[in-house]
Amino acid sequence: MLRFITKKLIYGLLVLVGVVILVFFLFQGFGDPSRLIMGQTGDSATQANIRKELYLDQPKWKQFFYYVNDVSPISIYSSNEIKEKKLRGFFIGGEKKVGLKIPYLRKSYQTKKEVGSVLTEAMPGTLILAFAAMLIAVVIGIPLGVLAAVKKGSWVDTSSVFASIVGISAPSFFMGIIIAYIFGFLLSDWTGLHINGNWFDVDEITGERKRTLHNLILPAFTLGIRPLAIITQLTRSAMLDILNQDYIRTAYAKGLGKMQVIWKHTLRNALNPVITAVTGWFAELLAGAFFVEYIFGWKGIGKVTVDALEKLDFPVVMGSVLISATFFILINILADVLYGVVDPRVRVQ
Repeated sequence: MLRFITKKLIYGLLVLVGVVILVFFLFQGFGDPSRLIMGQTGDSATQANIRKELYLDQPKWKQFFYYVNDVSPISIYSSNEIKEKKLRGFFIGGEKKVGLKIPYLRKSYQTKKEVGSVLTEAMPGTLILAFAAMLIAVVIGIPLGVLAAVKKGSWVDTSSVFASIVGISAPSFFMGIIIAYIFGFLLSDWTGLHINGNWFDVDEITGERKRTLHNLILPAFTLGIRPLAIITQLTRSAMLDILNQDYIRTAYAKGLGKMQVIWKHTLRNALNPVITAVTGWFAELLAGAFFVEYIFGWKGIGKVTVDALEKLDFPVVMGSVLISATFFILINILADVLYGVVDPRVRVQ
């Protein structure tokens, strides 16, 4: 298993290298970001200093290696650079030091704050929203898929299939607008929910943050609709396939109860495609539900990235893309490990 995970990590590292190359040349390979930072009123001396600070006065290939050195956990810096960039990690050496550090995602053009700090502040909101959306999808989707398979051909099966098709077909941004308008505006007095809100409110007097998770209901439900529909369909299809296997008939012949056969023997062997869907969707949601966060004003990585794109704040966008790619890779590795836990056949292979 350790060898398998190591191989997956190496493949993931290669993917990240490709993402770093794409991100750099897409957002810094063209144009001159120094103008975005100093605005329209800066003079040529200010622009020259900014270009020097961002290595924009260097050839593109040098700019790229400086960027890789910043985002890589293993880097080489001078003592002055370590102090100026406030790098956190362990460094050894003389004037030029080699160290293991937290990746440095540079500073925001607009706020001058470190990108790592900006995204770290937004991360809890995205984590809470993603977990809540996937919890809704799994808790409702798997039992509904099992029920539809067991009751194949009944109104329960037909209704679940129809609802799944509608859920898969409806884009999140469209459903977000409809749900926000109906439950957060028209029925707001009855539901007590609002269109905009975050997982905390700030007290105007003390400035203290207070948790308000009721604002989570609408964005989590909106975000969970599509994975819920897909999980229901996958569970139903996998269950129907497993229910026709010989060992299921043998289990019934041995006198095992229907509930035991369905939930212990059938469902466990039908979970592989469901795990793929859950981990894949969770990675996508965790990476940033851009439109849903933006519609509901939910402060997460998605909303921060959209705001940064509007302001042409490229370092924030670049950092967000790198973090998103890292989540995708790590969660896909987790999915492969879970296959072996759930299905012994995969573990043997």
